[in-house]
Amino acid sequence: MRTRMLALVAASGAAVLAAAALPASAVPPRASGAPSEGAVGAAELLDRVRTCDRISHGMYRTDQGSPAKIPVCGTKRAVFWTADMDIDCDGRTTAVCNGKTDPAFQPGTAFQTSAGKPLDSSVLPYIVVPGPGPLWKYADYGIKGGSVAAVVYGDKVLYAVVGDTGPTGIIGEASYAAAKKLGIDPDPKSGGTASGVTYILFRDSAVSPIEDHDAAVAEGEALAAEFVAGG
Repeated sequence: MRTRMLALVAASGAAVLAAAALPASAVPPRASGAPSEGAVGAAELLDRVRTCDRISHGMYRTDQGSPAKIPVCGTKRAVFWTADMDIDCDGRTTAVCNGKTDPAFQPGTAFQTSAGKPLDSSVLPYIVVPGPGPLWKYADYGIKGGSVAAVVYGDKVLYAVVGDTGPTGIIGEASYAAAKKLGIDPDPKSGGTASGVTYILFRDSAVSPIEDHDAAVAEGEALAAEFVAGG
């Protein structure tokens, strides 16, 4: 559970979901790396979240000191936002996630494995939600540890789970493994990306055990298909 986010250069350029249609210039560049998981395309998901019905009581920052301009938006089936991606390397100590590789490393995560252990950021794709605060309380919208999320970056779609919480006023963070799968530099010191990541969290969904990524992909693909169909 992080107490701060790693600042990224040009964080103020983070894309914002507005009430109007996103201009073509707001579409992020194609992402490198492995192909997307599942059959639902990035363009389909982005089209479904093109307009924002804001559910947060104000705006989030992408990093400490950056402008507060990221809303959390909602539909009957999902909540979503578009922001940056900072790297969460907390949880199980590994060769790539430890106190030496990450100055902000913490040995625990807000949500644990089925064995009661911290999640492994280096292998499990998960996203970080802001801790409950005056802007938004994720539990009020059917979001919890293990909830399924579709993360869109460029033309790539990754299915992940909600695995950790962060500061109450900052948004835009995911695990080392999530970044790597999306073709984003996962280095906790210098990696991440300053904008263009859309996080779509499916309400009242859950994967058990939380560490079963294959189950997250299967559930995520089914939920995404329903979502783009208007569900």
